[in-house]
Order: sequence, then structure tokens, then C-alpha cells
Amino acid sequence: MQYRKVTAIIHVNALEAVEEALKHAQVVEVAITRVKGYGDYKNFYSPEWVSEQARIEVFVPDAQAAQVVAAICKAAYAGRDNDGMVAVLPVESLVRIKDSMPKPEP
Repeated sequence: MQYRKVTAIIHVNALEAVEEALKHAQVVEVAITRVKGYGDYKNFYSPEWVSEQARIEVFVPDAQAAQVVAAICKAAYAGRDNDGMVAVLPVESLVRIKDSMPKPEP
């Protein structure tokens, strides 16, 4: 099975809505980290020129990637310059650690 890695950088205010959208899209494994950054919206004259954002990473089957991207975009959209972005990357292989070890013999 082919997988895609979907990474989204979104405004922290949209995090709860995006989490709900991912649950509704039946994404069962999600990693979320808080990050700081800037893009087109930066203001170097402000003491806080970087904004607090959230990075969401999910691995999904290839066929589900477009649905996940659409769910994230719909939930995170607020019409602001710093609504965020989504990247989709091919995954060469995906190994679940629990499945990579031999089962202990009884």
C-alpha cells in the first residue's frame, strides 16, 4: 500500500477544529507540535514578528490524502494571511515499530 505524509502548519486558533475534522475523516494517528514561524504576514518591526502555530503530521493511504487535505483546509480557513499551509509528500516506506519485531514465542 502506498502512503502519503500530510503536514499542515496552521494557526493555533484553528487547532481544535482541524482535530475534529481529522477525526471525522477517520484519521486515526495524528502528531501535533507547537511551532513558531513567519511567512508573508511577518512584521519585522514588531517585537513579536513570529507567530505561534501548530504543525500537524499524519500518514495516510494515498487514496485518502486529498480528502485529508480538504478537511484541514476547510477547518483551518479563516481568510487571514496566516491561516497556514499544507504539504503532501510521498512516503517511501512506513514501518510500524510494534509490527517490526518478531512475536515472542510462548
